Amino acid sequence: MDIKVFVDTDADVRILRRIVRDVRDRGRSLESVVDQYLATVKPMHERYVEPSKRQADIIVPEGGHNQVAMELLVERVRAHLAGIEGDANG
Repeated sequence: MDIKVFVDTDADVRILRRIVRDVRDRGRSLESVVDQYLATVKPMHERYVEPSKRQADIIVPEGGHNQVAMELLVERVRAHLAGIEGDANG
């Protein structure tokens, strides 16, 4: 498929998910998670991830909880798969 999708999630949600995952699942301290976020994660997001949004064909807001956007993507994939099946059978 030739479609670029950017799933946009609020920065507060991203950092909270990271804190919970790294502290609970990886046994890291809150201080180490915050230090890493400020030193590398946030700057790299701002430098590489956020600018890639401009090249996206579709931007899905609300971290994938946008039902309209998800239905649009599902239909696009179905149409693509139907075209592949039609080409293979024809």
